Amino acid sequence: MLKIGLTGGIGSGKSLVAKAFADLQVPIVDTDVIAFELVQPHMPALTAITDHFGPQFLLPSGALNRSLLRQHIFTHPADKKWLENLLHPLIWQEVSQRVAQLNTIYCIIVIPLLVETDAYQRVDSIVVVDAPESLQIERIMKRDNITLAMAQAIVQAQASREKRLAHTDNIIYNDGSLDQLSQQVQTIHQYYLHLPEQKTRD
Repeated sequence: MLKIGLTGGIGSGKSLVAKAFADLQVPIVDTDVIAFELVQPHMPALTAITDHFGPQFLLPSGALNRSLLRQHIFTHPADKKWLENLLHPLIWQEVSQRVAQLNTIYCIIVIPLLVETDAYQRVDSIVVVDAPESLQIERIMKRDNITLAMAQAIVQAQASREKRLAHTDNIIYNDGSLDQLSQQVQTIHQYYLHLPEQKTRD
C-alpha cells in the first residue's frame, strides 16, 4: 500500500483536502489528531509534559492548555525540541499501527511538518496543499483570532513555500473555489489509484 504524505503551510487548507480524499473513501491518518489523543488527561505523554513544564500548563479540567503551550514553545526553541523528541516517536508508532491495519491501494497521512522533519523519508509520495502566503495569513487570523504580527510570525517559522514545493510530487492549489479544489483531488486520486509501485519515491 502506498503511503501518501499530505502537507502544507498553516492555513493552506490541509484539513479541507483531507476531507475531500476521505469523501472518496481514502483512509486518512492525521498526525495532528494522533498528537491530540496522546496528550489527553491521564495519558503518559501528558504526565511527562506536566512534569517538564509545570502544572500551570494544565486547564482546571486537567486537560492540556494547548494555547499556552503553543505560545511557550514558539519562543523557547529548546522546549520545542524537547516536546518534539517526546511526541514524534509516539506519533509515528501509532501511525505505523494504523497503517498496518489498512488494506487499500493507498492512504493519506496528514503531516503538517513533513518538510521540517524527516517525515518525508517515511512516505512513498508527497502532496503539498499550496496557497499564497497572504491568503494563509488571512485565514489563520480569522480562524485563530490572532493579530497580523502573530500570524506572520507563525508562517515565517515554518518551512518556506519554496522549500515545501521543492519536496512535492503533486500540488493542490487552494486559492480558488471548492469545486476547483475537488477537481484537483479527484485527479490526484486517480493518479495514485493507477500509480505502479516502481514509480514511487525511493
